[in-house]
Amino acid sequence: MNKTVIDLSLTVEDNMPAHKLFQSPFYLKHLNHEDTKSLELGVPEDRMTFQTNFIGMLDHVGTHVDAFRHVNPDGTPVDEMPLDIFMGKAVCFDMRHIPDLGDIDAAEMDKAEKEAGVKVDGHIVLLCTGHHERHYPNLDVCWKHPGLTVDATHWLADRGSKMHGVEGPSTDKPTDNIFAQHRACRDLGISHYEWLVNLEKLVGKGEFEFFGVPIKFKGGSGSPVRAFALV
Repeated sequence: MNKTVIDLSLTVEDNMPAHKLFQSPFYLKHLNHEDTKSLELGVPEDRMTFQTNFIGMLDHVGTHVDAFRHVNPDGTPVDEMPLDIFMGKAVCFDMRHIPDLGDIDAAEMDKAEKEAGVKVDGHIVLLCTGHHERHYPNLDVCWKHPGLTVDATHWLADRGSKMHGVEGPSTDKPTDNIFAQHRACRDLGISHYEWLVNLEKLVGKGEFEFFGVPIKFKGGSGSPVRAFALV
């Protein structure tokens, strides 16, 4: 059966918005086709020119996944986490009614699960809040995202969900420095994707396949991913 590929990843570009604690990336031309003519590569009648780019960024900018090491000094780094945790059956919950700086709690998860028609049992759970569509690329995207509560995080862990994903730079609201959701993930041994996009295309689709595999950074606290769904 043919499936549709839905890209869930934010385009990486120079000086894009980032979490309040993090530096925006540098994404610059290194060499271009005009510059490399002088290298006289190839043969006179068919010169080969090329382009390369310089990328300088933290491992938690753009669409990315948190390794267990991110908030736990004894946690597993991204290069040692099993690959199968970054892919598998998934469902997208419609949370677009949650306002800016609102809370996604366990009661909301219960309602969304019923509406999605998929009983969460080890699924990767993606939360569509419409945040990206409302705010990106305005810097409000860094300061108005909803937060996932501790009881909602336990709701996920109780149903065997090892990974979940949100729009915006964090699963915690930007208005405090408690980071209760990240600490709950640390204690429960689960993690999440941040800054996913196009989640509205998955609402109402039932169960689908999700992929968001990290770069194998030695000792990495996280990694950019090219996240996508097969529906």
